[in-house]
Amino acid sequence: MIRELTVQGVFAENCYFYIDDATKSGFIIDPGAQAGLIYDTVIRNGWTIEKILLTHGHFDHLGAAELLREKLVAPIYVYPSDAKYLTDPYLNLSGNSGRPVTVAHYEELYDGEIIRLKAHSAFYLKVIHTPGHTPGSVTYYSPDDNAAFVGDTLYEHGPGLTNFPGGNRRELEDSIVNKILTLPDDTVLLSGHSSPITVREERHLLLGR
Repeated sequence: MIRELTVQGVFAENCYFYIDDATKSGFIIDPGAQAGLIYDTVIRNGWTIEKILLTHGHFDHLGAAELLREKLVAPIYVYPSDAKYLTDPYLNLSGNSGRPVTVAHYEELYDGEIIRLKAHSAFYLKVIHTPGHTPGSVTYYSPDDNAAFVGDTLYEHGPGLTNFPGGNRRELEDSIVNKILTLPDDTVLLSGHSSPITVREERHLLLGR
């Protein structure tokens, strides 16, 4: 089960719940703001959250993570290259927002790692390192549900931005063309700030094929 919840901080952002139907356990991906709303959604549905997964270290994707970590007793995970973003308001872009945000407690995950649910080991996400928007941007891919949580690497209308600290256009284009658009055609790409689009549709939009 994939549920999207748009949360509103300085920017609107898509937070996702990836939940196993059988056990009602799962993951939160990119809790950007409104920790109370996200928490209430979890409790109202009777879900158990095992992990909080970040696609990258910008504040509009992690603003509610620390409070949810405490309330849900669920660890936060980030790719090592973006770990420094969690503790630096300049890098995570919150310093200029008037609402500086930091995350003090987190664990690291790695390219190719399989994030399995303890309650159901066959329920999992694969970590794909997709740098460019930030050095440690990742995509969480579910082959079973034909879905990929791409963060800000890619939107329904094109590539993500690279004009922030650590952004790299060449790396972003390589991540999109050689990692995301090589996923199966019917994979649904779920981004932080746009509507879903399939790999087939996105490839045609960007590459004309």
